[in-house]
Amino acid sequence: MRTQWVAKRQGQDNVTQIHYARQGVITEEMDYVARRENLPVELIRDEVARGRMIIPANINHTNLEPMAIGIASKCKVNANIGASPNSSNLQEEVDKLKLAVKYGADTVMDLSTGGGNLDEIRTAIIKASPVPIGTVPVYQALESVHGTIEKLTADDFLHVIEKHAQQGVDYQTIHAGILIEHLPLVRNRITGIVSRGGGILARWMLHHHKQNPLYTHYRDIIEIFKRYDVSFSLGDSLRPGCTHDASDEAQLAELKTLGQLTRKAWEDNVQVMVEGPGHVPMDQIEFNVKKQMEECSEAPFYVLGPLVTDIAPGYDHITSAIGAAMAGWYGTAMLCYVTPKEHLGLPDAEDVRNGLIAYKIAAHAADIARHRPGARDRDDELSQARYNFDWNRQFELSLDPERAKEYHDETLPADIYKTAEFCSMCGPKFCPMQTKVDADALTELEKFLAKEPVTQG
Repeated sequence: MRTQWVAKRQGQDNVTQIHYARQGVITEEMDYVARRENLPVELIRDEVARGRMIIPANINHTNLEPMAIGIASKCKVNANIGASPNSSNLQEEVDKLKLAVKYGADTVMDLSTGGGNLDEIRTAIIKASPVPIGTVPVYQALESVHGTIEKLTADDFLHVIEKHAQQGVDYQTIHAGILIEHLPLVRNRITGIVSRGGGILARWMLHHHKQNPLYTHYRDIIEIFKRYDVSFSLGDSLRPGCTHDASDEAQLAELKTLGQLTRKAWEDNVQVMVEGPGHVPMDQIEFNVKKQMEECSEAPFYVLGPLVTDIAPGYDHITSAIGAAMAGWYGTAMLCYVTPKEHLGLPDAEDVRNGLIAYKIAAHAADIARHRPGARDRDDELSQARYNFDWNRQFELSLDPERAKEYHDETLPADIYKTAEFCSMCGPKFCPMQTKVDADALTELEKFLAKEPVTQG
C-alpha cells in the first residue's frame, strides 16, 4: 500500500511525518490514520505537528498499515517478542508476531538477543508485519562485540541503529537519557537498574568514566532517523523495578533529561514518544503520567504496565493490567503488555495471547473512561446479545472469541445450547435475565404506583 506513497519522498533530507505536518501537508499515512481513528484528518496533522501524536512509519516498511500513538487517538497496546540464545528461533518469532497481530497488538517490538541471525529474524518479522515494529539496537550492538560491554564504541551503536533503520524498523528504543551523573542515585534502590539496555550503558559508563555515548551522539541518531522516518522511543533506563523504587530521584532525574531530548528531536522534526515505568503503586500512577506530560511537553507516553504490586509472579499480566488501565485513563498513549512469564522466563505463544488480551482489556477500559466517541459501542452491542441469549454473537464481539466459546462449550457443547436461554452457571430455571418485562407492563405498573404508593416496611 505504501510503495507509491513513499516513492516520491526518496532522496529528501527529511521524510518524517512531523516534518510534513509542520509544513501543513497531509500525508497518505495521516489520511489513513484519520479514517482508522474516525477523527478529522486536520486534527491528526495538527497533533503530529505538535508532537503529541506520532505515526511510526519507516519509509522502508511498505507493507505497514499506518497507525497513531497519541492522547487524541485510542489507547494502543504493544507486544514484545524476540528470540533469545536459550530459546526460540526465526519461525517461532514470526509465528508469535502473527499471533500478536491476531489478538490485536497495535505495534510489536522485536527484542531478540540471540537464537539465530538477528538481521534475518528482524527482516522476516518486518516483512510479515502490517503493524509498526520497534527494536532496541543496544542489544545487537552488544552481540556484535560478543557480549563484551567494555569494547562497545559510539560507532558500534550508530552502525546498528542505521542498519535497523535501513531494514524498515519503525521506532527504536534509544537509551540516551541515562547519564553518568544519574548512576549514584540508584544506591538506595532494592532492584537497582532493571532495564537491560540501561544496564548495558551503565556498565559502559562505570568502566570508561565517560558520558553515555547515545547522549553525546544524539545528533547523529537524529540525522539517521530523519532519512528513514524512524521514531524515537526514548528509553527509561532508570525505571523502577519494584514498587519500593517508584518515583524516586533516579527515575525523575532521567525523566527530566528525556524531556530535553524530546525537544531536541523536535527541533529537527523527528517523531518522539517517551517510555515510562515499570512498577508503580496505584496512588502514584496519576502523578507519574502528569509528571511525564510536564517534563516531556506532552510527547506520547508509552508505559510498561505499570505493575501495582510485586508479589504475583506468574500473574503479572494481571497486576500490571490494573496499573495499565489506570495509566491509560490518566492519558498514557500506549501500553506495553506484560505476560504471565514476566520475571520468570521467555514467553511462549499462550503467554503472548494472555498478555495481549489482558492489555486490550486495559486499553479499552481506558478509552471508555476517557469518553472517547464510540468506545462503548461494542460493549453495548455485546450486552444486548447477552440479554437476548445470542451466544454466537457474544463470541463474535469478544476480545478473544475462541476462548469465550471454549469456556461456554466446556459444559454445554451441543449446538442446541447456542440458542438456549441459560448457561451452566444458573441453569434453565434460575437465570434472572429470563425475566422479560415489556414496555406495556412497565407503563401499567407506573400508572398503578402513581395511584397507590407502596409503603415501606
